[in-house]
Amino acid sequence: MGLQTLATSPLPPIRARLPLSRLAPSSLPPRIRRFRAPCLGHAHEYAAQSPSSSISFDGACDLGIDGVDDVRVPLVESDSQGEVFAPDSGDPGTSLEEPGDGGAGAVPHIWRQMKEIAVFAGPAVGLWICGPLMSLIDTAVIGQGSSLELAALGPSTVVCDYLSYVFMFLSIATSNMVATSLAKNDKGEVQHQISMLLFVALTCGMGMLFFTKFMGTSILTAFVGPENLHIVPAASSYVQIRGLAWPAVLVGMVAQSASLGMKDSWGPLKALAVASIVNGFGDILLCNVFGLGIAGAAWATMVSQVIAAFMMIETLNRTGFKLFL
Repeated sequence: MGLQTLATSPLPPIRARLPLSRLAPSSLPPRIRRFRAPCLGHAHEYAAQSPSSSISFDGACDLGIDGVDDVRVPLVESDSQGEVFAPDSGDPGTSLEEPGDGGAGAVPHIWRQMKEIAVFAGPAVGLWICGPLMSLIDTAVIGQGSSLELAALGPSTVVCDYLSYVFMFLSIATSNMVATSLAKNDKGEVQHQISMLLFVALTCGMGMLFFTKFMGTSILTAFVGPENLHIVPAASSYVQIRGLAWPAVLVGMVAQSASLGMKDSWGPLKALAVASIVNGFGDILLCNVFGLGIAGAAWATMVSQVIAAFMMIETLNRTGFKLFL
């Protein structure tokens, strides 16, 4: 495809390499004036050392060509021979623009990117709301009953919720590793990483289950202080019950992060929305109807977390990746 055709008709982004040494004024249509490029040292150096191509650098990150109109190439690189070119990677930011259009061709692309970000980030924000929402539901329901249990709910929810932040490295590592492997189109590596991280999460979850079983009461005692030891039994009951969900919580965290690494934020959001609804109805049923108090709130939250983990795993299975190899 000739440069004359590219400059006079609306076409997709540049795909071919365009060595600047070939773009002498005699080879360009009259309406083409300059290349706009980032402030790249090798581009400047090459332009300064290429008198045969009549290319000059005007100090504004433009590689100008005398006597012709306007071609803008936002992304310029150089190969191993020092030749400056527009990359052929299909970057949508590399394109030709008609003179005088003020870059209007880039506007739809920018709005499309903003829409994609909003579609992904909107549900992702909800993921971080659903977790505290479960504890808030427990507080609202328990607060209508015993003041002692309401007081015990404070330190117990802190122990249950805040200990999970110790394992945020699993979430960060999963989304980063999965996204990087998918960018390389290596599905085998993605499967290996998901399996490995799920196994690590399950192992850590089992460890936390036994940790809260044997150390939960000691942690609560140190947390509330000697003057509030009367709330420790109720708080310990809540922590022991919710501790049964630790394996599901951490496995669900990894499954959620894997989905986010695949740019799927709706699947995990649906799982946590269902879990929040189950938690709300469970609290009302077990606390208000059956009168189980703080223990009923703990059971409702624990069951909702297990349901959320299974739903996230099912979302991951629908992408074609197995849990473990």
